[in-house]
Amino acid sequence: MTLTLYSHPFSSYCQKVLIAFWENDIPFDYRHLEEPGAMEEMASLWSIRKFPVLVDDGRTIVESSVIIEYLDQHHSGAVRLLPEDQEAALEVRFMDRFFDNHVMSAMQGPVFEAIKADGARMNNAMSEARLALDTAYDWLEKRLAGRIWAAGKDFTMADCAAAPSLFYADWVHQIAPAFPRLREYRAQLLSRPSFARAVEEGRPYRAYFPLGAPDRD
Repeated sequence: MTLTLYSHPFSSYCQKVLIAFWENDIPFDYRHLEEPGAMEEMASLWSIRKFPVLVDDGRTIVESSVIIEYLDQHHSGAVRLLPEDQEAALEVRFMDRFFDNHVMSAMQGPVFEAIKADGARMNNAMSEARLALDTAYDWLEKRLAGRIWAAGKDFTMADCAAAPSLFYADWVHQIAPAFPRLREYRAQLLSRPSFARAVEEGRPYRAYFPLGAPDRD
């Protein structure tokens, strides 16, 4: 039975999952959340109403990291996104959580504030985001030293998380030249065909970005 993914091409967490699909050419029915009825369908499956949402033969799977692990277990391909070795898998999961919790969450503060009608906390939100992101960038600069990808020599779920996290975080607070390895890694992710596709498919929706999308990507 066909996999069905409820997703939006400009959503960072949807891009994270789409990368996993495209890395292994997994066929699926793409329910674009701007299509008529798609959001209502998704809400009937997941009352929290957050996306992406995956349906596989009547089973509903939510949360981006869980969806990727599910794909790796039940629809695996040549690119294994979670290593079989438990210690290596632990590092992948840790890096996945780092990108979601300390990069993506940090950049979302000013984005959410910009969406509000008054934006009263915008200056504070930007200051908090800059501090949090510089702290994360500094940590990543050290962690990525000697590594090809986020968790080592292989492309994994951690890189699926890193790609949209760093892509949008750099829009909010640009990665400084003081972090050359991190800047190189972001460029490396952008050249990966699966993420390059995600960026292109999200390009028509850049007007949705409330802080203004830069022209450099």
